[in-house]
Amino acid sequence: MKVLGIESSCDETSVALVEGGRRVVANAVASQIPIHARYGGVVPELASRNHVVDIIPTLEECLSSVEGGLGAVEGIAVTAGPGLVGSLLVGLEVAKALAWSLGVPLVGVNHIEAHLMSPLLDYEGAEGLSGTPSFPFVGLIVSGGHTHLYEVRGVGRYALIGGTRDDAAGEAFDKVAKMLGMPYPGGVYIDQMALRGRADAFVLPRPMLRKDNDEFSFSGIKTAVLTLLRGLEAPPALESEVLCDICASFQEAVVDVLVGKLFRAARARGIKDVVISGGVSANSRLRARALEVGISSGVAVHIPPLWLCTDNAAMIAGLGSHYLSGMAGRGFEAFGLNASSGFPMGVLGEFGEGGGAGA
Repeated sequence: MKVLGIESSCDETSVALVEGGRRVVANAVASQIPIHARYGGVVPELASRNHVVDIIPTLEECLSSVEGGLGAVEGIAVTAGPGLVGSLLVGLEVAKALAWSLGVPLVGVNHIEAHLMSPLLDYEGAEGLSGTPSFPFVGLIVSGGHTHLYEVRGVGRYALIGGTRDDAAGEAFDKVAKMLGMPYPGGVYIDQMALRGRADAFVLPRPMLRKDNDEFSFSGIKTAVLTLLRGLEAPPALESEVLCDICASFQEAVVDVLVGKLFRAARARGIKDVVISGGVSANSRLRARALEVGISSGVAVHIPPLWLCTDNAAMIAGLGSHYLSGMAGRGFEAFGLNASSGFPMGVLGEFGEGGGAGA
């Protein structure tokens, strides 16, 4: 089954075609980073307006290399939440129109669930990937808005293990970058500067790391960086050695917590496969450290390639394929599908109804 995926949950417009739930036939992305960089973060109204501008050209770009074009599409999957409601609605309405005009089934999927299941797609050259992860696995979703651990027992079968009590890890990266005078998106610049710095230059806390639970907290580490900056004689200049050391020290503290909690959760459950996905999984230190610990502990680490870490429609189409597999020939029935910040994980394939985050 060839499924067209549409993703517009935040500030990237993406359309992809996936065959058989695994093979990515085509994937196109229109980024809005240059637009939002002027404001230091995503402006929801601008995001939704630019999705309107980008969605049809992105669709055309995706299908330009597909034999048969729209005629090859046998089902459609679209992000229904969580995300910015205005942005989500753009993708949803286009998906509905396409499904109705083509007479193919449509399913709404959860954006975070799609990140979690992205390693089920076929791709080559991703370090640490030793085939498709085996069920059950422990998945760490780490992004600007989410830092959560799940036990994944199969497609649509998830148990939430723990999450952040306050800020997500990606949010901490972006806010610390702003303190340091770096441009948006800040996490990328911290990663780059940290490569030239010493991770032991400054002592920063590892919040919750020693706690015997599966929860995270990153608000305190931001305060620690702010206190550190106030103690300096002058703000560190961009590209300076001090700035690089601060970035390396901060990044190492966050990575220590993420990796420590992930492998602790896997060890406590006797699980030998872990997945790291979401935007922050593109961080070079997180990737390297997780692979180091995985090798030393005998745990298979699965990290998608960089293009699958950020928001993309391939993961939407891939997940949607699993839910659409029993719906071929049923036509378009999803008039009630709508955007929702609380759209459930574990949808049962009934046009966005049912399911839940439990197993």
